[in-house]
Amino acid sequence: MLEISGLDLFYGDAQALAGVSLDVAEHEVVAIVGANGAGKTSLIRAIAGMAKPGAGKIMFEGKDITGLSSNRICDLGIAQVAEGRQIFPTLSVLENLEMGAVIPRARAKRKETLERCFQLFPKLKSRLDQSAGTLSGGEQQMLAIGRCLMGQPRLMMFDEPSLGLAPAVVSEMFKIIRDLHAEGMTVILVEQNVSTSLKLADRGYVLENGGIVLSGTGTALLNDAGVRQAYLGL
Repeated sequence: MLEISGLDLFYGDAQALAGVSLDVAEHEVVAIVGANGAGKTSLIRAIAGMAKPGAGKIMFEGKDITGLSSNRICDLGIAQVAEGRQIFPTLSVLENLEMGAVIPRARAKRKETLERCFQLFPKLKSRLDQSAGTLSGGEQQMLAIGRCLMGQPRLMMFDEPSLGLAPAVVSEMFKIIRDLHAEGMTVILVEQNVSTSLKLADRGYVLENGGIVLSGTGTALLNDAGVRQAYLGL
């Protein structure tokens, strides 16, 4: 579904990604693992069209999307649940959800998708008129995922979905990701909880200093001595 080859990304003179190559098959969960500053969010931003690569190519379902605008990439079926949730705090819950369906691919099924969001997140249905900024952190993350789903994505990218959430809410977030995957969603997961993300993932990639240094199945990476020492403290 997604194929990235030789991707470079710069912020001014600072290089964030260096020759990154990876692929994601349809219906897979692929985890991106690495320390803070390794380039994980930069990779997500490049795929989403929020950062323009200096070199390399990004292919999605056979189409070259390198350097396309973020709205065009969304309309092709790639969606992002951003780090820190990035909801519209002054808008209501319903208005936030409706914002997710403004792209052409999503408009026709807006009502149907809204009902699906309410099935996944019944708490949101009881808070439709509430300002999004007054929700709890967990509810805001539910809203961010719901807004993402409103765009009718085929590939969802999660950037640190558990950040700042209570353990019970974190478990709920990962259950939602598992459920979406079980329904056929393709997922890229960037997550600080390395053990949980690799247990969930079909495959994973380890990023260090902007480059891929290791890849394999989630189980293989979880059992790799270097990964266990660097990220699991074992």
